[in-house]
Amino acid sequence: MSQLLTRPETEAVATLTGFDGVMPRALLTDLYELKMAASYLRRGMVQPATFSLFVRQLPPGRGFLVAAGLEDCLSFLETFRFEQHELDYLREVLRLDPAAIDAFRELRFKGDVWAIPEGRIIFANEPLLELTAPLPQAQLLETFLLNQVTVETALASKAARVRLAARGTDLVDFSFRRTQGIEAAMMAARVSAMVGFRATSNVEAARTFGLTVSGIMAHSYVQAFPTEIEAFRAFAHDYPDETTFLVDTYDTPTGVDRAIEVIKALHLHGRLGIRLDSGDLNVLAKRARHRLDEARLYDVRIIASGGLDEFEIAALVDAGAPIDAYGVGTKMGVSADAPSLDTVYELGAYAGRPVMKLSTGKETLPGAKQVFRRSGFRDVIGLRDEPSPAGAEPLLQPVMRAGRRVGPPASLEAAQQRFEADLDRLPERCRRLVVPQPMPVGLTERLLNLREQTRAAASGKRVA
Repeated sequence: MSQLLTRPETEAVATLTGFDGVMPRALLTDLYELKMAASYLRRGMVQPATFSLFVRQLPPGRGFLVAAGLEDCLSFLETFRFEQHELDYLREVLRLDPAAIDAFRELRFKGDVWAIPEGRIIFANEPLLELTAPLPQAQLLETFLLNQVTVETALASKAARVRLAARGTDLVDFSFRRTQGIEAAMMAARVSAMVGFRATSNVEAARTFGLTVSGIMAHSYVQAFPTEIEAFRAFAHDYPDETTFLVDTYDTPTGVDRAIEVIKALHLHGRLGIRLDSGDLNVLAKRARHRLDEARLYDVRIIASGGLDEFEIAALVDAGAPIDAYGVGTKMGVSADAPSLDTVYELGAYAGRPVMKLSTGKETLPGAKQVFRRSGFRDVIGLRDEPSPAGAEPLLQPVMRAGRRVGPPASLEAAQQRFEADLDRLPERCRRLVVPQPMPVGLTERLLNLREQTRAAASGKRVA
């Protein structure tokens, strides 16, 4: 898949957001990353370092996560560099060491990346991405990588729960107007498609990612005409083969009847529907279906929207509401009940030496790691160089070597296929919307032994 935005698109975004030039930029980071990198360079600490990016614990109410954000991370790494105006800022405003600034001028990402491919279902503490590069390089990348993986994995996981709730009913991404920024809207459209949404209202996302675009009319369109039926007639005249009537601007049952009248009068055919956006959607959908069937308009679809999330959709499905598609916006587009994840980017090895953190509640695992998946999602975390346990699949795959992708950008279709395959096998305990139970993740014997050895060495450092 190509980068999220091409150069002409980033220039358009710059007008709206204040960004200038080609995104992403090297200064999209936290100040302490730059200070640490400069300090490492001053001391010649440039040996290879391995960092692991993972989620410490799942948010309450989550039984699984969906890996996402990798493609945007790889696009960033491929183009990572400091532009002259950024170097000028570091020198003139932040007054960083001139030697560090010179080193930053030549810096390009030349490291290796192992990652779990997008679309795979994962659990807490499993590395989504492990990066090995000279220590200053690896440190500088932390903020951007965490940002992308956190946002996209949170959105993909929320959208997957909506998918489970819908139980086969079509879903459309309506989130653009409520996401926290333009880039987030693009992410939401892409990852919701990855987990099974059929379409998006976001035209630019549809163009960029090759998605189906969907949209009808707003209440303002109906209000702009002298009467509701005149609005319906005008819209049907302009779009006779694909008309969906928004029927709840004034009175929903009357709106349904007027939609039926226009469909009959104009002999409309094709993809027709009515949309319910307020009120008791279960009751209104059943009444609307009855009226449509009485008029022998059996193929006219009912679309529901209006602040929906997975719980409301599941309740409508359980109640037998005859709804053919759901438009899902705000609560999916911002992952309202879990808008962030407890993601971290932790050092596991430096200069050939395994390291770990002993902080209370935040202890880490040493070394370069691998996740081995056995049947039934019985995952274990091990060391990257140990053989896979019998019958186990290694989830982390090499995606970059020496700063270059090992293959072409992965397609959205491939991510969709991975998600569908994992979802089919996911245990019921993880799939539940209410009080789900994530699968426990174990450690191999070799990783357990390395952890104890490294803990002892780290404890000695602490005493010293």
